[in-house]
Amino acid sequence: MAYLAPGVYVEEVPSGVRPIEGVSTSTAGFVGVAPATTKRVNELVWVENWSQFLREFASDDSKSTPLSHAVFGFFQNGGTRCGVVNVGTDKSGVIGDGTPRKGLGIFEQYDDISIIAAPGATDAKVYSAVLDQCEKCKNRVAVFDGPKDVNDIDSLTRTATVAAKGEGKAEGAAGEVAGFRPRQSDGGYGAFYFPWLTVRDPMPPYDTVDVAPSGHIAGIYARTDATQGVHVAPANKEIRGALDITRRVTRTEQEKLNPNGVNCIRYFPGEGIRVYGARTLAASASEWRYLNVRRLFIMIEESIGRNTRWVVFEPNDRPLWKAIRRDVSAFLTLIWRQGALVGRTPEEAFFVQCDEETNPPEVIDAGRVVTVIGLAPVKPAEFVIFKIGQGVGGTTVE
Repeated sequence: MAYLAPGVYVEEVPSGVRPIEGVSTSTAGFVGVAPATTKRVNELVWVENWSQFLREFASDDSKSTPLSHAVFGFFQNGGTRCGVVNVGTDKSGVIGDGTPRKGLGIFEQYDDISIIAAPGATDAKVYSAVLDQCEKCKNRVAVFDGPKDVNDIDSLTRTATVAAKGEGKAEGAAGEVAGFRPRQSDGGYGAFYFPWLTVRDPMPPYDTVDVAPSGHIAGIYARTDATQGVHVAPANKEIRGALDITRRVTRTEQEKLNPNGVNCIRYFPGEGIRVYGARTLAASASEWRYLNVRRLFIMIEESIGRNTRWVVFEPNDRPLWKAIRRDVSAFLTLIWRQGALVGRTPEEAFFVQCDEETNPPEVIDAGRVVTVIGLAPVKPAEFVIFKIGQGVGGTTVE
């Protein structure tokens, strides 16, 4: 603006602040065979309630499938939006192409999906395909169903493999079951649940049926995110709609399963049926062994990535570095205030470094701007210990 005549000039000056908004963490993706097998085959359909699912994927004479049970359980337990892919069937009634691999590939095109599951699929090939996508995309986690029937509880701690004669229950050289658990995920991009649930069928003839728990669990993820936050472990939560479980897991059995990444669903008198585990498929000693930590980092990474695209092609110098530090620090301060990060002050909870040290001349010449972020996430109180002793004057509690 040219200042030629004496007077007062008022100008609007942009603050430069670009708030970072947290991305959604509760949108699920389900793949499987729909009640009406020929409807919307290999097409992603966004569903926001059970009635819409019936309109899109069911007919008057269709029967329930693992996919329909999962979607119903998802909405029943607090889910609000999911993407559904019907893979249809071939003439023999087997899932198209043998696995829902093609349907899973459709999910890769949508960044909004943060939870995926193939309800009722418990063979090694499906486990691997689902986990491969989560580890490739790095913006979602998988919910895996354990097998319906297990004679030897220890088999749940061993990785499922594909036998020479076919898929599914793996066999060793002597024909014995080798294992049912999905393979290990070093980044913790999957969670494994056992046993199955007994529920009331939402479609005729409305009988009680045993169903895979993945849809109900995904709904609990969404419910916990909405009421408490993604940093809270989706565990010790009531499973709505569950009338019983196919196996009553004991505390002794869970002591074997929990360190191996098997999240048990248990019945407690007076409290009902609850999901009672918050482990991922990472190793027990891994920093990614807790599901809420993995999902919190996914949310933070996606939020920062999507809301800082304005940085691209900006002059790579101190003003840009300062703006990055300001915006990211403001976002992480909000996350800290929500209770997701450990520390009495923001300085104890996180740090954001973007300066001459992280961006020396050779990095700038390569067209890069590097920001280093450190976080201290909260971890669940998985083991609650009360130490009780007896003193001379009575009992004492530590």
